[in-house]
This record gives sequence, C-alpha cells and structure tokens, in this order.
Amino acid sequence: MSMMKAIQVAAKGEPMRLVEVPIPAPKEGQVLLRVEACGICHGDAKVSEGATTSYPRIPGHEVVGIVEKLGVGTMKWKVGQRVGIGWHGGHGHTTALTTDGGYAEYMVAYEDGLITIPQEISAGEAAPLLCAGETVFSALRNSKARPGDLVAISGIGGLGHLAIQYAKKAGYEVIAISRGKEKEKLARELGAHHYIDADTKKTADSLKALGGAKVILATAPNGKTISSLIGGLGTDGELIIAAVSDEPLEWSAMDFLNGPSNVKGTFTDINEMEAAVRFSILTDVRPMIEIFPLEKAPEAFEQMMAAKTHFRAVLHIS
Repeated sequence: MSMMKAIQVAAKGEPMRLVEVPIPAPKEGQVLLRVEACGICHGDAKVSEGATTSYPRIPGHEVVGIVEKLGVGTMKWKVGQRVGIGWHGGHGHTTALTTDGGYAEYMVAYEDGLITIPQEISAGEAAPLLCAGETVFSALRNSKARPGDLVAISGIGGLGHLAIQYAKKAGYEVIAISRGKEKEKLARELGAHHYIDADTKKTADSLKALGGAKVILATAPNGKTISSLIGGLGTDGELIIAAVSDEPLEWSAMDFLNGPSNVKGTFTDINEMEAAVRFSILTDVRPMIEIFPLEKAPEAFEQMMAAKTHFRAVLHIS
C-alpha cells in the first residue's frame, strides 16, 4: 500500500502531529490531488477545537494541487489539471471538517468543490486566495461601494493586506486603519491613499473628517475595534465584518439612528473563488507569504495563531 506524509489531529484538544498514512483512493465523483501548497489559516484551529465530524482529521482548506487520479464517473476534470479547493468541499462537505484537508502530500476532493488555478500564479500565492483573499474580495465586490467611493480597511494582517490591494485596484479611495505609525509605510505601499493610526486618533472622527466611509471592511479580530467603526460610516454606509472574533460587539440603538447604515458579515463563497483568482492575476494582487515545509506545519500554525507570520503562512508540499 502506497503511503504519504500528512499532519493529523488525533482527537479534540490534541496537537497536530506528522504521520504516515495510506494515500486515499478517490470514490465516485471525486479526484485525487497531489498537493502543491496549502495555506495555514486561523480557521484550521476548528479541527482541534472539536468542530470536525470525526477524528483523526487532516487540517487545511486553502489547497492547490494537481489532479492525479479520477474516481468513477468523474467528468469535470482531467488528470494533470491544476486546481484549488477552499472551505466549500463539494457535495455539501466542508474541507478539513467533514473531509480531510490539504496538510498532506495527497488529498481526495469532490469534483464540484474544485476551481481552476491558472499557471500565471504560483501555488504558494494562490493558496491564501482560496479563503482569505476570496473573503475580502467578495465582500468588496458585493458591497455598496462604487469606483471613487471612500472605502476603509480596518486591520493590516492576513485579510487586511489583501483587502487594501483589492480596494485600490477596484478604483476606491482607500483608507487603511491600524495601530502604530510603523504600519503606515506598508499600508501606502499596498495602495492606501490615507492612513489612520488608531493609537493616536479616534477612528470614527478621522473617517468623518474625510467625509465618512461608504464601506468599512473590518478584518481585525477585536470586538472593541469593530464596535468603534460604525461611527465612521457616511450616509447609507455599510460595515462589513470579515474578522473571526468571539468577542461581543458594543452598539446601542443610537448607533443606528444617526443615519441609515448596514452592518453585515461575510464568508467565503465558492461562486466567487475563481473570480478572486482571476482578478488577482489581472491586477497583480498577491498575498505576502512565508513558506514552510509540511514537517513544520505545527510550528507554522503556532506562529500564525500568535500573529508572528507576515502575513500568510503556506505549506510547500510538492
């Protein structure tokens, strides 16, 4: 039996461990992927937190790979094609929660959960676009903002550094919001027209001074930071929450009576993934990544959780 290296979580609360397991065989409607790269995302913590349907489980939901073998009846893809898969695993599955993910040399995927990954982008750069990139891309694409509108991005991290690039390339007037003067240089290099240092200025007042934002995209996972943003919206503005945070939000009725405004969340959408990848290639938007070998996945995951990666950690596998 042919074997492969993989990172597994054996049970709820257990750490990630490097193991050798049999290479899985694709069933009807599935393909076997030889994994090229897999992004490391905050959502991977859900595997050890108990969100998966069974154990042991292989994490990883930002996967780029080559179709190695077709299951019975698989018609959409051909051997040798380069494809990607995100949270949406096809057939109603969630990658890495109800099926094994991409922290492995090979993985099985349903054919309807895959998208094409063009050769114009490297596997390492494409992988984070399948979750982090698509999340902020679709949030902006489906927002109220139109070219020329004032759009604010709160947070310059794994999500925010991509959101600033997308916003600039889409033709918005971009405001970056973060803590500390040292972030301003990077924000402007990424495309921001304005920078607000939340350590020294009240974010809402600064946004109002610029006319009020049509859209604010919250990417920093901090409840108080998110709560402070609503006052910076312009008339008929929109606050979109992309940050993963369990902290309560602190709003009163008065926050919504000052003028018509919307607050909503956003998550990945498989129907937007190919568009996000195509737009990234066309406009030269790329994630800032740190590459790790598969064997270093536990270490890379811990660095990501401690916000010590700059900005997306990616496993290079083949």
